[in-house]
Amino acid sequence: MPANAISPTRQEDYPEWYQQVVKAADLAETSPVRGCMVIKPHGFAVWERMQGILDKAFKETGHVNAYFPLFIPLSFLEKEAKHVEGFAKECAVVTHHRLEQGPDGTLIPTGKLEEPLIVRPTSEMIIGSMYAKWVQSWRDLPILINQWANVVRWEMRPRVFLRTAEFLWQEGHTAHATSEEAIEETLKILDIYERFAEQDLAVPVIKGIKPSAERFPGAVETWSIEAMMQDRRALQAGTSHFLGQNFSKAQEIRFASASGGEEYCWTTSWGVSTRLIGAVIMTHSDDDGLVLPPRIAPSQVVILPISRSEEEKATVMAACERIAGELRQQHWRGEPVRVSIDARDIRGGEKTWQHVKQGVPLRVEIGPRDLAANSVSVFRRDRGPKDRENLAIEAFVSGVAGVLEEIQTGLLERARAYREANTKRLGSLAEVTEFFAEPDKGKGMHGGFAIVHVADDPAVAAALDPLKVTVRCIPTDGDDEPGTCIVTGQATTRPSVLAKAY
Repeated sequence: MPANAISPTRQEDYPEWYQQVVKAADLAETSPVRGCMVIKPHGFAVWERMQGILDKAFKETGHVNAYFPLFIPLSFLEKEAKHVEGFAKECAVVTHHRLEQGPDGTLIPTGKLEEPLIVRPTSEMIIGSMYAKWVQSWRDLPILINQWANVVRWEMRPRVFLRTAEFLWQEGHTAHATSEEAIEETLKILDIYERFAEQDLAVPVIKGIKPSAERFPGAVETWSIEAMMQDRRALQAGTSHFLGQNFSKAQEIRFASASGGEEYCWTTSWGVSTRLIGAVIMTHSDDDGLVLPPRIAPSQVVILPISRSEEEKATVMAACERIAGELRQQHWRGEPVRVSIDARDIRGGEKTWQHVKQGVPLRVEIGPRDLAANSVSVFRRDRGPKDRENLAIEAFVSGVAGVLEEIQTGLLERARAYREANTKRLGSLAEVTEFFAEPDKGKGMHGGFAIVHVADDPAVAAALDPLKVTVRCIPTDGDDEPGTCIVTGQATTRPSVLAKAY
């Protein structure tokens, strides 16, 4: 193993490998507040790329951004029984509004609130209260609003990006005149999430409907996209919920219909979070560090000047600036190529490994010998750190978009091949038990995806619970495939995806 590689490796200890990749890539670190994280500049730059792509997709489909309060009155959550039941154990509660100094100098909460406030775990109830004011007539519909925000869900077993007490996300909330419009909206957003995961994150996903045990609290139906990580566990990468009229009835979101009657709205909610950064890490990264798909890489090309004297430095830097300018004139997938020059006065090896560990797709070294040969040394992050290709400057500049496309599509194809190699169709509970046995116990590796016929029945969850396996979704793509539940014997129309999950 190279001296600069991540230790331990994925095979040796996958959970610890993940933590070390996050640290080496300088993405985030734990904060003084238990369960919370500090997203560092490089990590936040990746999140900003994700935000920008998704925000554009939302706006192209008619959605607009707004912002709603962080605090939710306790009584609001109590209005929807299943919703409060689903989130009650994760809520952070504000009970006082003032601090006073005690006799020993410590600060004591005073000024007890008349009604406790919940730090939002999600915003259906507070947003619904506003929609109830805004909607009077069918002419006011649909309402298509998204917000970029933070939420708090008190997490007892935190892991950076994957599960933290506070995290960043977007949450869309829409209101419609008919159930058909609301379901169409729910599935439209699911399609946006699928395209984003696969085309931009290079993370292949399975799109499907959740069984009732995995449904969002208060929803009529929940759809999700499910991805396989390199430890073969599933990660729920995004959800879209058809809420029916449950929340509109709880919040009195009513409208005068075109026929003159009064009806309750049909609503949806949907979201993805900074968990997607964890998805990218665990799908693509290797034992040398982070691997970023070019679409979300803050810098797609980093140029490293190499010189031994001040005279060489001036010449090399001038060439680097010129080549960087030419690269920025190139476009890939509708955007200028993002280029940076790392001219810091530090050891070349240290500089090189920083960019390897931070996942920059293309690393380009330029020195006096390269310039004399009118060439550059190019290293692709989807290959080994020492896998060098010497290219003529003009050929590299003109072909950079094609190389970025190769890396982007190659990462998706590699991840899809890995998922398919670790997916198996099974026909009995005994086969499921054997598939999810842990020969690598302690190393964090898991069985994979099992395609199995199971009914939407509590008996299924009870049978799978000892294996720490859940039904991730019932895939919606493809034709019906009738079968028999391996637990209850009930007839089923489609198989489900079973996996251990984050």
